[in-house]
Amino acid sequence: MPVNGAESLVHTLLAAGVDTCFANPGTSEMHFVAALDRIPGMRCVLGLQENVVTGMADGYWRMTGKPAVTLLHCGPGLANGLSNLHNARRARSGIVNCVGDQATYHRPLDAQLTADTEGFARAVSAWTRTVARAEDVGRDAATAVQAARTSPGQIATLILPSDVCWDEAPGGPATGLPVPAAPQADPHAVRNAARALRDRKDVLILLGGPALTAEAQALAWRVAQATGAAVLAEMSNSRVERGQGRMQLERVPYPADLAIEALKPYTTIILVNSKAPVGFFAYPNKPSRHHREDADILLLTRYEADPIQALTALADELGAPQAAIPDPGPRPQPVRGTPTPEGLAQTLAALMPDNAIIADESVSFGRGFYKFTHAAPAHDWLHITGGAIGCGIPLATGAAIGAPGRRVINLQADGSAMYTLQGLWTQAREKLPVTTIIISNRKYAILIGEYQGVGANPGRTAMDMLDLGNPNLDWVKLAGGMGVAAARTTTLEGVADLLQQSLSQDGPFLIEMEV
Repeated sequence: MPVNGAESLVHTLLAAGVDTCFANPGTSEMHFVAALDRIPGMRCVLGLQENVVTGMADGYWRMTGKPAVTLLHCGPGLANGLSNLHNARRARSGIVNCVGDQATYHRPLDAQLTADTEGFARAVSAWTRTVARAEDVGRDAATAVQAARTSPGQIATLILPSDVCWDEAPGGPATGLPVPAAPQADPHAVRNAARALRDRKDVLILLGGPALTAEAQALAWRVAQATGAAVLAEMSNSRVERGQGRMQLERVPYPADLAIEALKPYTTIILVNSKAPVGFFAYPNKPSRHHREDADILLLTRYEADPIQALTALADELGAPQAAIPDPGPRPQPVRGTPTPEGLAQTLAALMPDNAIIADESVSFGRGFYKFTHAAPAHDWLHITGGAIGCGIPLATGAAIGAPGRRVINLQADGSAMYTLQGLWTQAREKLPVTTIIISNRKYAILIGEYQGVGANPGRTAMDMLDLGNPNLDWVKLAGGMGVAAARTTTLEGVADLLQQSLSQDGPFLIEMEV
């Protein structure tokens, strides 16, 4: 039976293993929407703003390791989703963006929604293509999925003029293409790293990306125990497997002074799917590189390489025996009293269920959470990776869809939550087990600290631009308007009670914790 371009697209995506679509469609995408209605097998999830859509796709990849497809409306729709695509690019998440566009014959007329869609896409995509003919849709879609699944994960953007979707597609859909294997570590790099670990003191092993799985951590710990090396994680990571049975890893700190101090002891840094630490921003009279100037930086594996193979080879080269990961001690008890970062972290560690997923956009409030959550049950921790705020709620939503049956807890700063609060509506519609804890300090607290960091002196006008009061945000009402039950508390015991209440429910719940 003949198919049109849109039907060829859906059949090809399904054949390539893409079965989840996060969408905010418009007129140019109606034939794709119609094809999704006719062809079974694709789960379709609506987001009420494109930055929610792209953030959900990021969270989904982080939990599944396979790409979802986003459906976005023309260049402006793609532009609305760019900030969370930036975060996804930094997380090295695989995503296939399908972006509708003006019909090929209509585009030269420069209608209102005509834009430089390819230009927008290239800013965040490793692979970009505009389909020229309906018969090319299947081939180009299969290539897009292959690109998205190429290690460590890439953003692929396929731009589809509306006529290539409604025209008949001779030849029909394509089959899925093979995924290239992750590169293996260079034996020379393994030997160099082993030599440094044997011969030098003050060596740091810096883990990032897929080197932060429990399996990779166990190998890194084995190397560290055999050589006396220290181990840290990068500052921002897509997913860290943490809690009981995993390393008590800390991250390179965000504040420049703390990062410089933390890295000062190390004369050699071995990079495992990571890069040498640099500042999030430049600051007057402070170095941009946070490691010592005389530090020797050794590359074991780039981001796209296989860390398990590399760390196994390194441990074998060193003759490192098996080493048990230390017990982090007893699980903490919930804390009472006025909310503090330490108290919230301990309460979270005390009450989170086994295999919880933490989506962390707590920003400045949550920088010290790791220290107090090592003894929590085994869990996954997802970070904001690109610094573009507004990722937390969509990230939690996509993670819940990607890991059904697991509770997601979103630690969420109030200011950044306002960027994408529409994601709460999707949580309600999909009945997702997401507990959102809004850290309600009614200010952009991180920017107050940044003022000091850059040496500026804020006055009344500046402080007003960092203040979220007058009027105060009411998160109980905002959540209720999105269909999510919510409650407010001013104490940590209140957080504990509400968190336990939310864990007994199947759907989403929001806790506004006033700070």
